[in-house]
Amino acid sequence: MQRSRQSRTTRVLSATQIKRILAGFARRISEDYGASGSLAFIGIRTRGPTLARRVAEVLKGRHELPVPVGELDITLYRDDLNTLLPKGRVDATHISFEITDKTLILFDDVLHTGRTVRAAVDHLMALGRPRAIFLAVLVDRGGRELPIEARFVGKEVDLSKGGEVRVRLEEIDNVDEVMVA
Repeated sequence: MQRSRQSRTTRVLSATQIKRILAGFARRISEDYGASGSLAFIGIRTRGPTLARRVAEVLKGRHELPVPVGELDITLYRDDLNTLLPKGRVDATHISFEITDKTLILFDDVLHTGRTVRAAVDHLMALGRPRAIFLAVLVDRGGRELPIEARFVGKEVDLSKGGEVRVRLEEIDNVDEVMVA
């Protein structure tokens, strides 16, 4: 008889903490890039666009800085595409503005190996030539396999040896929280 292993989950970010982190991102982005006029946000699907839109709303409301937001699907740029396509779904990228000469902030929910970010940068470079690309992540869980670093990090959690980060956002999951298992 085999025992089932119970996984223990711990909340590492609450709705209030997520809101505070995103407001902090907005403040820093406003200070660092507000006067440039060439700033744009790109969210990596699925939860990155939601994070990007939330930060853009704060920038528009509190800092009077309108920032366009795009949505990036990296499926066709993944290095494990062949294993995904038989069961995967390819969604469209939605960027309604020119990215050439823009300072882009790329949003993702969790940074782990860096492979998703590499795929996103490859995809962006196929669409144009941005002035600069910076990364904003809600959670950095460690375990990098590529030399990629986020400029904006909400929470660092050391799960490089295993474990799972589950980001849930109100717009998609009906709750704002980050759980670690």
